[in-house]
Amino acid sequence: MEQVETYLVNSFVLDGSGGNPAGVVLNAEHLSEAEKLHIAQTVGFSETAFVTRDEEVDFELTFYTTTEEVDFCGHATLAAFSVMFEQGIINVGKYVQRTKAGILEVYIEGNGKVVMQQRLPEFLGSFSYQAVSPLIGLDTEVLAAARLPIEVVSTGLADMIVPVPMGYLDKVKLNEDLMSAFCKQHNLVGAHVFELSDSKSNYTASCRNFAPLFGIPEESATGSASGALACYLTKHTNTDSGTTIDFLFEQGRAMKCASEISASIQFDSGQVSEVKVGGFAQVFDKERILLEL
Repeated sequence: MEQVETYLVNSFVLDGSGGNPAGVVLNAEHLSEAEKLHIAQTVGFSETAFVTRDEEVDFELTFYTTTEEVDFCGHATLAAFSVMFEQGIINVGKYVQRTKAGILEVYIEGNGKVVMQQRLPEFLGSFSYQAVSPLIGLDTEVLAAARLPIEVVSTGLADMIVPVPMGYLDKVKLNEDLMSAFCKQHNLVGAHVFELSDSKSNYTASCRNFAPLFGIPEESATGSASGALACYLTKHTNTDSGTTIDFLFEQGRAMKCASEISASIQFDSGQVSEVKVGGFAQVFDKERILLEL
């Protein structure tokens, strides 16, 4: 039997609490795909990240849900680099990771904040309010009142961005079966539902994320979808003439696990030229998982 040490980490914590839990396994070169999936299932979080050295860039990261491998995971990336920083494996500075979503940069700031580069956005189509209404239990007229489109955006994973009017985010009632079937039919990871905040709030928007097809009924912080949402808002609501647009998102409120996610868009000549998502993470435990040799 072999014991694999797995760090249990909350990502995108707010004042040291909340966040979205992820597993992190360092030095994972010797693990097979089946073993990685077993570890992810044993940990039981929405994603677990596996870190290996890479001959061309600094690290390669692979990500597993409790059901399968996924190309990218923002909160598990944040968790992995925070663990490496805490363990003294890396220092303040820029690093490059290989993922199945591409070669992406990661920045470690002096206060321990991790900022992740994501892929440039792909806008992959839209859906009608009528099609999405039964998936989240809100009437078509309510969705239409947001006066924004429902659009699929990918900065590494294809998420359906769903705006709702202020006051309706907490009223969403997910139909897991319908959402899973819809996402499978349209090759989506899930739905990122948001309501814009008022001008008095520090937050740009409050969000909820649903990905039941991948074993995630709801999660409290979603890095990849936050990058997609920042690109969506840049496209549909941006009135800033500057080249850098900053966003701050709150997620997890409905789960009583509030999380905070920052996003930054570099905007040049009417096009998004860079997407970054950042936050803080905190290790809260370790688990030794047995593997049969």
